[in-house]
Amino acid sequence: MTAPSDTGLTGKRVLVTGGTRGIGRATALAFARAGARVVVGHRTAGEPAQELARDLAGTGPDHVLVQADVTSAEGTAALADAVREHLGGLDVLVNNVGVDGHVKFDDLDAEEWHRVIDHNVTSAYLVTRALLGLLADGASVVNVGASVALRGRAFGVHYSASKAALVGFGRALGKELGGRGIRVNTVAPGVTETEPGAGLPPQIAQRLAGMTALGRLGTPDDVAGAVLYLAGDTATYVTGTTIEVDGGI
Repeated sequence: MTAPSDTGLTGKRVLVTGGTRGIGRATALAFARAGARVVVGHRTAGEPAQELARDLAGTGPDHVLVQADVTSAEGTAALADAVREHLGGLDVLVNNVGVDGHVKFDDLDAEEWHRVIDHNVTSAYLVTRALLGLLADGASVVNVGASVALRGRAFGVHYSASKAALVGFGRALGKELGGRGIRVNTVAPGVTETEPGAGLPPQIAQRLAGMTALGRLGTPDDVAGAVLYLAGDTATYVTGTTIEVDGGI
């Protein structure tokens, strides 16, 4: 993906959480290619993190990966310390950490409920609160939700609820931080092929693609484009909103 040259992102200080795979990876690389300085938060060491580090290095030297568990206060504090050390402050925060869940409501126990809520909602709260003092006036916070927040999904009550919570989180926080010119928005992807060839069986992927107006599933780059728009200079009067990136499903 080649980012536009007039986005106003050159030199911006950016944090992307959950950044080594799928949407997070595409977003981190898109910011780097747009000239931003990027810190990527991730939970697990391994080849995806190493590969992203190599790809980021190919765009310039001002990027770093930080391993931290953002579902804990200790992890988010460590991430904030790393941002302070490497960037000094923050112009863009992308809360991208999230997990899926597929279980019948009758079988939805407390452990599974909290697993999804902690990753999809609590992490956004913890990260944003830990980084609040580092956000510059006029900064942008973008939460990556899901379009099922607005429609609901059978066998995904906890997942749908967690993504709906992000919509309210962004809407309310934008009202609190607006006095500093800080904008808070949510991107709500539809079904996205985060890793081609993995995930959905071909027949299901084909059926879902047929339900969209554009006749295809989304890609991580599709979502990254919306995130960059919300973070850039062309969206300076956009806050508290949710942009669906779902191909018109």
